[in-house]
Amino acid sequence: MNERNTAAPAVLVVDDDPRLLRTLDLNLRARGYTALLSDTGERALRLVAHHRPDLVLLDLGLPGMSGLDVIRGLRGWTGVPVVVLSGRDTEPMKVQALDLGADDYVVKPFGMDELFARVRASMRRTAPAEEKVSVVTADFTVDLAAQQITRGGEAVQLTPRQWHIVEVLVRNRGRLITHRQLLQEVWGPGYGRETNYLRVFMTKIRQKLEPDPPRPRYFLTEPGLGYRFSTGEQDT
Repeated sequence: MNERNTAAPAVLVVDDDPRLLRTLDLNLRARGYTALLSDTGERALRLVAHHRPDLVLLDLGLPGMSGLDVIRGLRGWTGVPVVVLSGRDTEPMKVQALDLGADDYVVKPFGMDELFARVRASMRRTAPAEEKVSVVTADFTVDLAAQQITRGGEAVQLTPRQWHIVEVLVRNRGRLITHRQLLQEVWGPGYGRETNYLRVFMTKIRQKLEPDPPRPRYFLTEPGLGYRFSTGEQDT
């Protein structure tokens, strides 16, 4: 197994496809990462404990311990970012993985440029740094400390719930927030299936903030999964 090079970020790849493991190993090394490889969930947990990687690329369809169980095992003690590698027909599993604490997902088959953009974004979000209290886009500014949004120098009036939705998405910019996560954060733990609430509120938010509400640039929908805030640049 590869030894951790402290000068380079370490990425643990967990997948039972040996060809994909080899491909990701080569691509990680070519981009300056240290690669750690595992074909089982059980071994992956041991590697995380011993090597403390900077990120985990995790297949959900593993033999023995499933990828979902790996996420449960990790989230009991570490906040290491986890990017799920998912098949096209596993939408319920993707939602469950995100609810369990995965940071992002990439659908197989995927392009390497997309994958490594998401790797970089996940590492940036979890890097130890002071949180930005102001997020500036080309069309509006979100002041998280003042709980205020300005557009063209004028304050945008949002209801408390509209602001809470915006705040959750902006604080997690670039990251998919599932319907369940957003509902439970804004409405409370007894909610999780009322996606119609989110559709109504998101329409109002887009009308107030998006330059072209039917074609949102900032408050993006991930069909069947949830929402993602983008600054209008390449977040992922």
